[in-house]
This record gives sequence, C-alpha cells and structure tokens, in this order.
Amino acid sequence: MKFVSLFKYILNTIPRPFLIKVSYWVRPLFALFLKGSKYTDPIDGKSFRKFLPYGYGTQRPNVLSPSTLSLERHRLLWLYLQNETNFFKPQQPKLKVLHMAPEQCFLARFRKLKHIDLITADLYSPIVDVKADILDLPFEDNSFDIIFCNHVLEHIEDDKKAMQELYRVLKVGGFGIFQIPQDYSRAITYEDFSITLPEERAKHFGQYDHVRVYGSDYFERLRTVGFKVNEVNYAKKLSEKEMDTYRLMKGEILPVCYK
Repeated sequence: MKFVSLFKYILNTIPRPFLIKVSYWVRPLFALFLKGSKYTDPIDGKSFRKFLPYGYGTQRPNVLSPSTLSLERHRLLWLYLQNETNFFKPQQPKLKVLHMAPEQCFLARFRKLKHIDLITADLYSPIVDVKADILDLPFEDNSFDIIFCNHVLEHIEDDKKAMQELYRVLKVGGFGIFQIPQDYSRAITYEDFSITLPEERAKHFGQYDHVRVYGSDYFERLRTVGFKVNEVNYAKKLSEKEMDTYRLMKGEILPVCYK
C-alpha cells in the first residue's frame, strides 16, 4: 500500500514534463526488479512477474509496464496497429505521421521505422520536435497520412476547434486515432468550465487537469467536424488469456477516424 500511495503522490505533485525526463532513468530499474514471466508487454516483448500501479485518483493495480511505461490503452493501440493495419510494414512513398503529445513507449520505436516521416508536436512536452498549440497547428492543410492524438482532447476546453485542426491537417484518405478516457455508461459528455480548481476537476472529471468526462457521444463529436469514425472494439478479437497477459482493459473502443 505504501508503494501505491507513493506512486499516487508522485503523479499528483510532480509536473509532468519533469516526470517524463526522470522516467528515462528509472525504467531500467523497475524492469530489472519486476522481471518474470506472468505478464508481457507486447510493445517490447518483455515479461514481468507484475506490472506497476497507475492512476491520479484511484490507483489501478498491475497496469503500468515496467519497461516501456505503457498503459492498457497503449498496448491495445500497438496490437491494433500491428495486426490490423499496414503501419509497421515497409512502404513507399513514406508515410507522413503527426504524433501529438507523443507517448514515450512509442516514440523511439516509431522513429526507427524507415518508412515513417514522423513529426511530434505538443505545447509543453520536453521531447517533441515542434512546440505547437493543438488549437492552431503550424502545418498546412492535408499534410499527414496518419495522426495520433491520444489522451489530449480531455484537457482542451475548445475540443471542437482541436478536432477541426486535426481534420484540417489530415490528408484525404488518411486516418487518425484519437483515444480519450471515456465513460461508456454516459450518453452525453459531462463538462463544466466553471470548475477550475485542480481538486474540483479531479473530483468531477477524474484528474486534476481534465475539463470533461467524455460519454458515448464522443464519436458523434468527431463526426460533426467531418471525420468518418469507425468505433473499433479490438479487444473482442483477443482471448481472455491474451487480455490478462497483456494487461488490457475490456471494452475500450478505439476511435479510428478517416478523412
């Protein structure tokens, strides 16, 4: 319990840019300490006796990979890209890819793909190529074949404008995946911009820097700016054993968006 409480304290008190920098040093220690055979991270193929806890509010046990620091959503996305798309297959011409707020578990691996021309962008992250506001992206229309923008929109008050920008810079025929934390039991997204205190946002939206809880209408929000949205429940293709071995979340839907 003390270990779980420590993780929660670190997440809620240390600024995220600093955590990103520090994590590069601590990952190898966690991976060595928890090495085993019960659970496997499909991103790097390494196995462990246990994963780490994670969560800003209620801690989810056994979900954070010690080696890549991936969470359930990252591993699900990796498996989907690997098994259901051509993303990892060499091809010409190169795919131009925009990765907003890039996750560490993907960044180095995506950069190694010679058929990918990767541009990373974010307003605050210390590991991106371009400092950019998602509400005013510094890219021309129809610039990218693929866009990843995961767990970003719940931080943005004007999420419609952000979606419009993502749609604008995506090429016709391209696709994007825009994961968000989602409460599927809600028909309508809950948001209240008068709630500004971090502790109140955590109470209402689940995290101190979130401004809403998306409901099932999230996919329609994407459609209203022009995207064609496939609601992909990829976990249904996996066995119970695979779900447990990879430490995935049941029922998570991938919003795969096309222009």
